[in-house]
Amino acid sequence: MKKTINNYVVLLAILLLFSVADFLEGGSGQPRLFVIGDSTARNGAEQGWGSHLADFFDPNKITVVNRARAGRSSRTFFTEGLWENVLADMKQGDFALIQFGHNDAGQINDNRRARGSLAGLGEETQQIENLLTGKHEIVHTFGWYMRRFIQDAKDKGAFPIVFSLTVRNIWKDERVERGSGHYSQWSEQIAKLQSVPFVDLTAIIADHYEMLGPDKVKEFFPQDHTHTSGEAAYLNASLVVSGLRDITAYPLSGYLSEKGRRVRPYSEFRMTRTWIPEAQPESDPNLPTLFIIGDSTVRNGTKGNGENGQWGWGAPIADFFDRKRINVENHALGGTSSRTYRTLGLWSDVLAEVKPGDYCIIQFGHNDSGPLNDRRRARGTIKGNGDATQQIENLLTGKDEIVHTYGWYLRQYIKETKSKGGIAIVCSPIPRNRWTDDGKVMRACDDYGRWAAEAARDGRAFFIDLNEIIAARYEAEGQQLVSQLYFGPADHTHTTAAGALRNAASVAEGIEELKDCPLKTYLLKSNIAAD
Repeated sequence: MKKTINNYVVLLAILLLFSVADFLEGGSGQPRLFVIGDSTARNGAEQGWGSHLADFFDPNKITVVNRARAGRSSRTFFTEGLWENVLADMKQGDFALIQFGHNDAGQINDNRRARGSLAGLGEETQQIENLLTGKHEIVHTFGWYMRRFIQDAKDKGAFPIVFSLTVRNIWKDERVERGSGHYSQWSEQIAKLQSVPFVDLTAIIADHYEMLGPDKVKEFFPQDHTHTSGEAAYLNASLVVSGLRDITAYPLSGYLSEKGRRVRPYSEFRMTRTWIPEAQPESDPNLPTLFIIGDSTVRNGTKGNGENGQWGWGAPIADFFDRKRINVENHALGGTSSRTYRTLGLWSDVLAEVKPGDYCIIQFGHNDSGPLNDRRRARGTIKGNGDATQQIENLLTGKDEIVHTYGWYLRQYIKETKSKGGIAIVCSPIPRNRWTDDGKVMRACDDYGRWAAEAARDGRAFFIDLNEIIAARYEAEGQQLVSQLYFGPADHTHTTAAGALRNAASVAEGIEELKDCPLKTYLLKSNIAAD
């Protein structure tokens, strides 16, 4: 009797475990999002993008189930019964993200892995005595296995979505490899022939990698050129969501979490990139001009051409404006403060070009906290927005100089822009990649952000609290993603090209929110990041 009771206890425990597992994988009746693929989607300790995908979806609306398996090809995922197990759990209304190809070019028959599929999309077959399993097997093409996944999912009433491959860390002439062999192209063709959505993850990731540059991307691949770190896998997961947001056939966007909704659709990210210096159009003297002045967070280096992988937002902001109706000129210079941009003569050159109807965006602060007087840079300003002054003999220039407050210099830019008939817009400085222990971005609301707002108010200029706008978006996306995508290695101030583009979108959003500011009429609304 005791043995029988124990058996019932064991049985009940097993049933309870299955019930809990079923609930965790969406057994409550809500749809599930299955991921099938290889190690680039699931590999060890959080090193595949599928392991991070759930962060971008609302768990109260949909359950993400990562069934990808390292080392598998489209063939072995099928022959080992892994796909059969997925189908057993799949129900009507579920989704299936399908991505294979990295391992399909392997050996068709050997005693180590025997995982290769026949090349192409046709119906060719090859019969083998599998040296690894000892069984007879009919091997099909990559296309055959992919079609089988798609059709089986459809038969269950689920919605399949095909992905091209993730990108390997292989570069040539500053361009990253786009696809391993022909598998990405074949995946696209299969999706088209089967009338299912396709996400070109290869292009999405490659575009971001090229904006980050090979030095930054090298950090993403600590072991080899194929498998990413956990941080980079998280980035790739966000890029998966970027591609999914462009799919209109399936209602996946309705299942996104707040973090997922903050990810820009790839169609909005893929811009013309005329902001690369070599592609800048000539200014038309008959059009109004938007002048931009600031420090390295607006334009890095003397050329503003992405030296060391660092970009300022003043470069990509041009793509947010209708260049047929307004000129955009970025005159910011890395290393300057509100004081030295003036004392070096840079402002006088810009002011000479300002005409009635022009605009000037002003953003300083990152360098204003430096020493007022030293032999290295002597670029600091007096803290605050008042009229305090300090007379010095500049150790760098050897000249007498009266140093003013940060706010005083901003007010001069505003006053002199208005004196030429221009419209001034002050921005608080962008936030650094610095976070508190409770996951908040450190603000500038008690110093340069506040003083910038006060100077704009006193000078009756427009003000964009760029520090707050960007900080809030960083927090929504999370420190892990922000640190990987937006900032260079060991650098908490200077953004990558991807970070500069994201910050430029925030500037455009700030302009859009300005009441009675005519500059907003020149914005290309389609290029402003969606909430």
